[in-house]
Amino acid sequence: MIRAAAAGHHVMRTLAITQNITVDGAVEMLDDWFDPADQAPDRAAHNAALSTRSDAILLGRQTFEDFRSYWPHQSADTTGITAYLNGVTKYVVSSTLHDPEWENSTMIGSDPIERIGALKRGPGKDIVLTGSIRLAHAVITAGLVDEYRLFIYPAVQGRGRRLFPDGVAVPKVRLVAPAKSFG
Repeated sequence: MIRAAAAGHHVMRTLAITQNITVDGAVEMLDDWFDPADQAPDRAAHNAALSTRSDAILLGRQTFEDFRSYWPHQSADTTGITAYLNGVTKYVVSSTLHDPEWENSTMIGSDPIERIGALKRGPGKDIVLTGSIRLAHAVITAGLVDEYRLFIYPAVQGRGRRLFPDGVAVPKVRLVAPAKSFG
């Protein structure tokens, strides 16, 4: 786990980006290096522990639609992801999607960076952004990210979008928990 350098002394909710990533830095899955339903027991336990720290997830439209079409329909999910995603508050950034059709979902259409900043200033636990590469780039560029939770997979993809946008200098970060490798 990597934490961004503290920007101030205000108490706010943590915005954490959680990403699966290859050893060469790809977060866009163009090859078959990650299966969310096939998790080793240590990864599932780690995810369960992290999920107790958050009460909201932040998703872009495409990732939300991918999640919505898959997770609610998993009746034999042993990872706990289905139960977590069905129960957690979901904030979806989209200018085209108006009816989320999934419980506990709220649409954020206009001025998403301002709305995300307001969520951080409000009460609650961590807000987790997962997948949603364009949205991740936007909140990184806006300086809203407090923590990066990277799950490194032993794969080299050689192509695909990276977590950090080109030309954006990320503030100093520090390692706050040992790196986890899965796969």
